[in-house]
Amino acid sequence: MAGEDAADGPNVGGRDPDALLARAGARGDPDQDQHFLVDDRVLDRIPTYATEAGIDLGHVLEIGAGNGALTDRLLAVADWVTAVERDPDLAAFLRTEFADAIEAGRLTVIEGDALEVDLPDYTASISNLPYGASSEILFRLLPAGKPLIAMVQAEFADRMAADPGSDDYGRLSVTAGHYADVEVVEPVPPEAFSPPPAVDSALVRALPREPNYTVPDDDFFLGFVKAVFTQRRKTVRNGIRNTAHISGLDDPDAVVDAADEELLRKRAGDLSPTDFAELASLAHEVGLDSDD
Repeated sequence: MAGEDAADGPNVGGRDPDALLARAGARGDPDQDQHFLVDDRVLDRIPTYATEAGIDLGHVLEIGAGNGALTDRLLAVADWVTAVERDPDLAAFLRTEFADAIEAGRLTVIEGDALEVDLPDYTASISNLPYGASSEILFRLLPAGKPLIAMVQAEFADRMAADPGSDDYGRLSVTAGHYADVEVVEPVPPEAFSPPPAVDSALVRALPREPNYTVPDDDFFLGFVKAVFTQRRKTVRNGIRNTAHISGLDDPDAVVDAADEELLRKRAGDLSPTDFAELASLAHEVGLDSDD
């Protein structure tokens, strides 16, 4: 855990987000998926969702650091922060604005795309994510097995945390839940950002854990889930048969012949993750050629 002196340093934890925007000369660009979080109250609460869960803040990874408003709050509670920012001008601003933290070895700024750069060995990730890349970024982070807190679109957050049988339950729910317990910890309105996005937002917290089922191969399992959900309005029987080109099955009929009839009559949205694991394990066993 971060030490008691983590907040020591000039102005750490108290920078005004609007003043930061002004100093950075940044206006935000919805076309570039650029919305700066400027609500002090939300910014101040974000680290508390980590501390109350006992998350190790020894080395925090922040994706999309922007004008540094969240970076400032993270430096107040973390021992070390690595901030990834793809905008060259904002990355340069961060290096200037937080020069003292960089010199003290408490902040590293990486300029580049979070989907392409090498990520450090961090203990937790806390970010206001660019919404257009949220899914790709999260599914780069979740398999790492580290706690994360992320600002995402509210609809996306609801789908991440949804239970089987609910309207929001889908591939995203099963995939996120394969790696972590996910909960929506706070809704965030558009006016908390500059410029305001056209959608509501929400903070999600994902705490890693092992699933209560086993699968022979993670990639095959997640590909099988993806395939069946593309046919979510059909029965699972038809979903398996119709999506071999997605799941990679060589013999989907063999899977259907061997599967439990009760599961086959259901639709994807009614299958629990354990149900999916049972079907995927069976599919891996009887639906693939021995050479696969």
